[in-house]
Amino acid sequence: MLRNKLSTAVKVTSSLLVLGLASQANAFEVQAGDYTADIYGYARLNASYDIDEDIAIGSGTRAGDYREITKGGSKGAKGHFGADALQSRIGVRTTTPEGVKMNVEGDFRTTTGTLRLRHAYGEYNGFLMGQTWSNYGSLIGTTSQLEFDQIPGSGGYVGRKAQVRYTTGAFSFSAEDPLSSILDNSGAAASDKKNGSPALTARFSSKAGNLTYAAATVVRQLSVDDGTNDDSAIGFGVFGAGKLAVTDTLNIQGAINYTDGANQYLWRSGTNYGAADAYMKSDGSLETISGFGGTIGASLKVGPGTVNTAYALTQVDWDDAKKDGVTNAATQNKRNTMALLNYQWSPVKAVMLGVQYTYLKTELENGDDGDANRLMFAAQYNF
Repeated sequence: MLRNKLSTAVKVTSSLLVLGLASQANAFEVQAGDYTADIYGYARLNASYDIDEDIAIGSGTRAGDYREITKGGSKGAKGHFGADALQSRIGVRTTTPEGVKMNVEGDFRTTTGTLRLRHAYGEYNGFLMGQTWSNYGSLIGTTSQLEFDQIPGSGGYVGRKAQVRYTTGAFSFSAEDPLSSILDNSGAAASDKKNGSPALTARFSSKAGNLTYAAATVVRQLSVDDGTNDDSAIGFGVFGAGKLAVTDTLNIQGAINYTDGANQYLWRSGTNYGAADAYMKSDGSLETISGFGGTIGASLKVGPGTVNTAYALTQVDWDDAKKDGVTNAATQNKRNTMALLNYQWSPVKAVMLGVQYTYLKTELENGDDGDANRLMFAAQYNF
C-alpha cells in the first residue's frame, strides 16, 4: 500500500515537471495519500558588464573569475556584456508519514545548460545522508549579493558535499567526501595523491538576543602514495561567523576563517576557488600550506528593498613553498579581495530585482597584481 501511494506521488510529481511548472509565486504542493511533495525553484536572469576586461566565468551565471584577471601586464579589450539564465533551478521536497524528509534539487550551471545536481539527501531523526551543504560552512556572516560564487573569506566552504551528518540541538557533526589539492615539487598536481579517509566536521550554531552566530572545524588527512613511498599530514580549518541586527533596518555581518592544510575549505583563496592544501618536498614528504580569510558587510533596508555592501579577502602563505623550491610557487595567488555594493528589491511578491557594482583584485606571490570592475543585474522569479 505504501509503495502504491509513493508511486502515485512520484507520477504526479513527474507529470508536473513535464508540464513545465508554470508558476512564479508559490511552491507546488502535491498530495497522494499521506505523502506530500513540494516543488520549488526559480527562473533567473543574470547579466554582467565587465568594464576592464572579460572576466565572466566560463561555466555561466556571469560570476567574476579571478583566473581571467590580467596580472602584471596590460589588459585586454574593455567593455564586455553578457547574459544567461543558467542559475535557474528546480527542486522537490518530500515528507513521508513516518517523518522521513527527502530533497532533490538541481540547476543549469553548465556550459551546455544541462541539469546539474545540487542537493540529493534524506533526513530522519537527526541523521542526514546524501549531498547537501558542507557542515563546515555557514551563510550567517555572508552579505547578500549577486555574484553566484559568493565572496572570498566566507564562513567555511560554500559548496555541497556527499556526507553523513548527525544534528542534535545546536550541534552538528559529519563525515564528508574530502576536498584536497596537493602539488608536487614542480608545482603541478601530485599524481600519487589519495584520499584515504573522510573529512570530519563539527559545527555549533545559535542565537543570543539580536546576534546569530556559528563556529565550526574540519579535520582531514592529506596523503600521497606511489606504491613504494608514502607520506601523510593532517589538515584542519576553523571559522566563526555572525550577524547582528543593530536595528529593525540595519544588519552587520561577518566571518573569519583559518586553515592549515585545508585551503580547499578557504573559499576563493586560490586561482579562483580553494588554494592548494600542501606540497611535496624534493624528498617526497608533505608540507602543509596555511591561509586565512574574512569578510565584513552591512545591509540596510531602504525603500522597497535593501542596500548591501561588503569587503572580503583571502591570503595564502607560500613562503615555505618558495624556500623548498616548488617551481611555480611565486606565481600562485597570494591574496584575493572583493568589494561590492548592491541594491535588491521586490516590485511584487516572489520577484527579486538587483543591481550591483563589484571590484575584484588579485595579487600573486611574486608581487604581480591585477584588478577588475564590473556591473551586474539580476531578475529572479520564485515559485
